[in-house]
Amino acid sequence: MSVITAVDTFDIRFPTSLELDGSDAMNPDPDYSAAYLVIRTDAGDGHEGHGFVFTIGRGNEVEAVAIQALRHHILGRNVEELLGDMGGTWKLLVHDSQLRWLGPEKGVMHMAIGAVVNALWDLKAKRAGLPLWELLSRMSPEEIVALVDFRYLSDALTPEDALGIVRTAEPGRAARRAALLAEGYPAYTTTPGWLGYSDDKLVRLAKEAVADGFGQIKLKVGASLEDDIRRVRTARDAVGPDIKIAVDANQRWDVQEAIDWMAHLAPYDIAWIEEPTSPDDVLGHAAIARGVAPIPVATGEHVQNRVMFKQMLQAGSLQVLQLDAARVAGVNENIAILLLAAKFGVRVCPHAGGVGLCEAVQHLSMFDFVAVSADKNGRMIEFVDHLHEHFVTPVDVHDGSYWPPSAPGAGSEMVGGTLAGYSFPDGPVWAAGSPPLTPRQ
Repeated sequence: MSVITAVDTFDIRFPTSLELDGSDAMNPDPDYSAAYLVIRTDAGDGHEGHGFVFTIGRGNEVEAVAIQALRHHILGRNVEELLGDMGGTWKLLVHDSQLRWLGPEKGVMHMAIGAVVNALWDLKAKRAGLPLWELLSRMSPEEIVALVDFRYLSDALTPEDALGIVRTAEPGRAARRAALLAEGYPAYTTTPGWLGYSDDKLVRLAKEAVADGFGQIKLKVGASLEDDIRRVRTARDAVGPDIKIAVDANQRWDVQEAIDWMAHLAPYDIAWIEEPTSPDDVLGHAAIARGVAPIPVATGEHVQNRVMFKQMLQAGSLQVLQLDAARVAGVNENIAILLLAAKFGVRVCPHAGGVGLCEAVQHLSMFDFVAVSADKNGRMIEFVDHLHEHFVTPVDVHDGSYWPPSAPGAGSEMVGGTLAGYSFPDGPVWAAGSPPLTPRQ
């Protein structure tokens, strides 16, 4: 028997606002950040669990404190019991009646739970000697369904529905795993499209993306209609007619404004419009979807939980579901969302525009392909070429695809030097005189 002996937290921030990496119409100067935790045990095997909540700077310290508020649930607990019943462990954290009051099941506390859950999955996968996607893909249909809390879902997805989905996919698992290893998983890139970039930089990066094998790029829009028309036209001229261009408004518009704005961009053959309005506006998204058709609506990176996704699917609010590894309560809830998407026949193209999100979310898509949806058609994982060097097992993206990681774990472990160097506010990167320009505090 081993027990959890420590839960250490870190406020890690990167000064990405200096180069406007990550900039969009609603978030003009993000500093990509992670409220980060390490779970340590007395097992003596050297394995630790690493997880994080992605933020964009100010407020990251709030998430770190929220993670600390969960320590009492796992410190001193039997590791084998926690990892052996991850469905029960998820409920242990999410169903804390007092902490739940702060949501319930949304916001800062729910995201902190996701970080702890994901760190436990990282530990479980390392102990098994498997990458997370493969650990999940080897589970029986019954074990997978047992990870999901069906409270609030059963009017749309029952345990029997979920079991049927996973059992239907089970016979082809080995063939799809082989295909994944041989072909990779399709990717698209947002690297050229940040709103703060010049047109020249947009063109250069867009052409590089095509040369690197990406079949789709994404541009940020929503600040200026005149600028958006020019930038989308410039990108279309740069990549030609055969490369898909998606656009992302990052919640900038009201409902009718979104419909009207997209009418001006539609002539440039738009692959989807992402986050056109408030992520909480289920009916607003549905109205936009009707108003901009046949352009699909994509959303999900700020959708707070499985219940909101259920409603959006029921209402026809989205045609591309963009789950996020660090927004909801971890792997378990994302499995519920994947099952919902499979039930409604909606494609999943995860959000990965942030530090560590590419490393984390690839495991969910690969598991989905092997064991749930059995489908890669029209599905892609977002790729952003920033900050991968800070991870022990950075993503392998080439020829326009993600290539399956083989290292044990969930891909969320940062290198030790990053934890020391980028800790806020006392790490050397943030100390007086570093970086060369003073980041926004």
